[in-house]
Amino acid sequence: MAKKTHARRSANHHSYDDTSFSSSRHKSRRNQRTDDNIVEIKSRSQQVETAYSPPRSPQPLRAKTKSQQQYIQAINTHMLTFGIGPAGTGKSYCAGALAAEALESGRIERIILTRPAVESGENLGFLPGDLDQKFSVYIDAFRDILNERLGAGTVDYCLRHGRIVAAPLAFMRGKTFNSKTFVILDEAQNTTPAQMKMFLTRIGEDCKVVINGDIQQSDIRGPNGLADAVERLRGLPNVYLHEFERDDIVRSGLVRDIIDRYEVPDEI
Repeated sequence: MAKKTHARRSANHHSYDDTSFSSSRHKSRRNQRTDDNIVEIKSRSQQVETAYSPPRSPQPLRAKTKSQQQYIQAINTHMLTFGIGPAGTGKSYCAGALAAEALESGRIERIILTRPAVESGENLGFLPGDLDQKFSVYIDAFRDILNERLGAGTVDYCLRHGRIVAAPLAFMRGKTFNSKTFVILDEAQNTTPAQMKMFLTRIGEDCKVVINGDIQQSDIRGPNGLADAVERLRGLPNVYLHEFERDDIVRSGLVRDIIDRYEVPDEI
């Protein structure tokens, strides 16, 4: 009888050790996911639990072209800056990186990212999830930029606590952008003149606003708000209009060649 009792105790002891080991291994696995370069993602598969984001760049923003340097300087010295030109010139990257640096240094308290919810043949209502999930696909490129400049963990924290706000352009009505806010309106060629007027009249004192787009790539019918605003605001003090050319494309040489083929100048 004594031997059987001893055997039971021994078995229970081993069972406790296995559970303890499993628990410690689980804790170790959770601790490993605190790295800024690892982001939790939702997946139906139990095998896919994490995604790796680009490591944070320790280097300050550096212009790749003379045109980019002028654009960066314009953003730093003007309340309202228009960045106009073809894809791949760094319009969005420079604006996003400057916003990240301003937030990290404490010069601003909030970044607002917005754009019209317009895509070719698609609509927000047909995408799954709530509004934040629907709109997230529209600002994924900016999230990649902010992850690179601030770190994925910091970006997640700022999104949860309202330090970084991403919202459709329609949700800007009634808001005021104050001096502690850096606002970026991307894909502005897809705004209507009325939407652009609504957005521009949100600007408060000493606010930093950047509006980017390619007038030649509008997905809406009729006049677009970007072209209309450029003509109306040209020459105003504290407003800077920066135009990128095809030679300023830095994404790749192939992109430059593709745009040359798609946008053949009209023959006179």
